[in-house]
Amino acid sequence: MIITETLKQSDRVRHAFFSRQGGISEGIFASLNCGFGSGDNPDHIAANRANAMKRLDLDEGALLTLYQVHSAKAVVVDTPWKPGEAPQADAAVTKIPGIALGILSADCAPVLLADAATGVIGAAHAGWKGALGGIVEAAVDAMTGLGAKKDQIQAAIGPCIQQASYEVGAEFRVRFMDDDPTNREFFIASSRDGHFMFDLPAFLGRQFDTLGVAYETLGLDTCADEVRFFSYRRATQRREKDYGRGLASILLREG
Repeated sequence: MIITETLKQSDRVRHAFFSRQGGISEGIFASLNCGFGSGDNPDHIAANRANAMKRLDLDEGALLTLYQVHSAKAVVVDTPWKPGEAPQADAAVTKIPGIALGILSADCAPVLLADAATGVIGAAHAGWKGALGGIVEAAVDAMTGLGAKKDQIQAAIGPCIQQASYEVGAEFRVRFMDDDPTNREFFIASSRDGHFMFDLPAFLGRQFDTLGVAYETLGLDTCADEVRFFSYRRATQRREKDYGRGLASILLREG
């Protein structure tokens, strides 16, 4: 479990960015694979998710994860959904204590948010497409819709692919610059002609700055650190057939 300084300041909020360690999955999914979207043994995945919740002093049923689709859609959670009925979205917010909002990732950025003073929390899955589409703003807007205040929200950008590992083609860079020419600052030249290295957490950080939301970024590279993290890009480079998904989770305690 990786705990951030930003989000541990209030006793009302518990959170964790889980590493891939401490589970029962095997092979390329070893060991704390929490994603039912993978080809791992579903019983192993369920046990891993229960294990993660136990470390947060919760029952396995407390965890709610989304059907993530790289969108800019945020949902408000009033009541837990049943297994297999998760909404298609990439951020969730709630003011209900005891619900553990969960994000699954393997290079995309898991983002956890909290306004402890008003008792509103959020979790977002920010890959490049969702980040460019506005998932951060959608999550913050959904939180303020529940009563959170932007100047009280604290956010943490968890382990994700870092610039040193994130090589992209010229067309990728053009897409970002077409949206906003100042986005060029998030790209540096790669060692390969016509390619660039993209800084996803910095791009997300500027969005938080624009919104007036305080944030922390962990700077941990999922692609480079095989011991601690799953990585879609690393698996693709090795031509592996699948990959595990790491879990990030946040919950509100009874006030």
